[in-house]
Amino acid sequence: MANPHSPQSPTSTAPRRRVLILCTGNSCRSQMAEGWVNHLLGDHWEAHSAGTAPAAAVHPLAIRVMAEAGVDISDGRPEHVSRYLDEHWDLVITVCDSAKETCPLFPRPVEQVHISFPDPAAATGTEEERLAVFRAVRDDIRQRLVAELLRRT
Repeated sequence: MANPHSPQSPTSTAPRRRVLILCTGNSCRSQMAEGWVNHLLGDHWEAHSAGTAPAAAVHPLAIRVMAEAGVDISDGRPEHVSRYLDEHWDLVITVCDSAKETCPLFPRPVEQVHISFPDPAAATGTEEERLAVFRAVRDDIRQRLVAELLRRT
């Protein structure tokens, strides 16, 4: 298995591009997006995620629905975006409107893209109803965000 922190995968001759995925809490959407990118596109992209106001932990329902899809994000920890400001990024993607508005200025030039997803943590109802919302957001992230990166690969 390729080392996710290695700049190059063993099956590729080109270095992987780096993407930072931002949302407010870094507990649901950005964690799911990071998981999808590293799982599906790890030969071409190295994904990290952060938040503008990070939560204490990754949401348990995000972990659960990603596990259902075969992606383990249980080791994820919400991080503040300031941790990543001085690093090189090929692309920054904001996945919520709040993060887009409060996205900090990066010291190095970097392309920024906004792909908005609803916050599944705001879902109400029974656990099954909330899981349905998390699954819908998970699947939407896989479809739209991964497609954006595939287009750039």
